[in-house]
Amino acid sequence: MLTPDSRLTDMLDDLSRRPVNYSEACAPPAVVSGWNRDRQVLELGREAPGEPEPGGLFETAGTLVNSYEFSDPAILRAAYRHPGDLLGRDMVLEGRFLVLRFLMGVRITDRHDQVRDGPHGPERQVGWSYQTLQGHIEQGRLTYEVVKELDTGRVEFRIIAYSRRGPIANPVLRLGFQLFGRRTQLRFYRNALQRLRALLQAPPPPPQPGPDGIVRAPSGARPGRFEAWTIRIGR
Repeated sequence: MLTPDSRLTDMLDDLSRRPVNYSEACAPPAVVSGWNRDRQVLELGREAPGEPEPGGLFETAGTLVNSYEFSDPAILRAAYRHPGDLLGRDMVLEGRFLVLRFLMGVRITDRHDQVRDGPHGPERQVGWSYQTLQGHIEQGRLTYEVVKELDTGRVEFRIIAYSRRGPIANPVLRLGFQLFGRRTQLRFYRNALQRLRALLQAPPPPPQPGPDGIVRAPSGARPGRFEAWTIRIGR
């Protein structure tokens, strides 16, 4: 459980009314000054060349990515409604730093399922991108994708993002983000890559919705002793 059910339900309801919290015309690729731009890649393994194998590495990795199982629960957890389409899904993210817990909203605004040209030939790609919503402590777009090189069989997990700090009214959070935000962000990327590769050794079942119809991911995460300290960002 991320936070008491009534607060979580209220926030998910509220997210549908929140816009993206930055202008895309003033963000990469049009504008790069002032933005962090990241690309993290990890080879997950290989399949036989050609289209993905049913039930194989690529397909399994894609399922884990779509259900947000790769996230390191010590840093970031998610909650979203079920059933619902992946595209357009609003999610509450619970950031966790030391004894602090804070809630932020994002929306999946792009879903990827295509074959495209890559540096080593055609690639089959699945995944999705989310953008930050009004009230999030960051601004930007983050893409998670699983890619198979059809000519070589190589399967990769890629995290591609641009981001910058958003306006933070709380002075304690603002100072903490200035000191530790970027470091924690990069640690999350590294941990997500390694966690997905580890999960592929024994894939868990997809996370199931609770009685309230809300999925809490990754599955198996338990509340910490300081759960009551959750801060709701940007009402």
